[in-house]
Order: sequence, then structure tokens, then C-alpha cells
Amino acid sequence: MTKFTKDHEYVTVDGTVGITPYAQEQLGDIVFVELPKVGQKLKQGDEAAVVESVKAASEIYAPVSGTVTAVNDALSGDPGLINSSPEVDGWIFKLALDDASELDGLMDADAYAKLTA
Repeated sequence: MTKFTKDHEYVTVDGTVGITPYAQEQLGDIVFVELPKVGQKLKQGDEAAVVESVKAASEIYAPVSGTVTAVNDALSGDPGLINSSPEVDGWIFKLALDDASELDGLMDADAYAKLTA
């Protein structure tokens, strides 16, 4: 199950976080990603990472509270993975969730599709 934020981040129940296909289309070609630090504690809504494209820089916010357990180091060498595979190879970081009930406040796929229609 994947949940979505109004800021176009996604989070899976295992804590994988990235930006949606819609978000990467809006940004254009991703040229740089600033990753969070493993072990960093994030509260829901905290700035966690920055994605820079040819058009703009965009902050990535923590969709839920938790501790960063992994970052996608492949993005350092190939930030375009976010463009080519935002939900598989282009994930940004993983969180150990502090409170899984925070997921309930996020959008499901149908609600997110309506937001971006």
C-alpha cells in the first residue's frame, strides 16, 4: 500500500519515500539530489531532502515521522533515476515509522489521482 501527500511525496507501508511520477514530470530533468542522513529523526512535514531539476529546486518533506534508515546512494551518481523510475529505482530514502497511524491521514491512490487530474 502506498500513500500520498499534497506535496507529491509517496510513502509505502515499509517506509520507502520518494516523489510521484506527477511530481517528476512537473520538475523536468532531475540533476541533483540532496539526501538526508541515515539516523536523522524527522517529524511529519520536516524538510528531509532537496531535489534540483533544470527548472527548479524542490524540498522533499517527510510524509510521516520516523528515523531515516537508508538513503538511495544511486541518486548521487544518477539523479535521473527519479525521472525514469520514481517509484522503483528512484526512491529517495527509507524511514522507520514512529507512528503508523500517521499514514491514515494521507491520501490513497484514488484521492491523489483526483488531486492531480
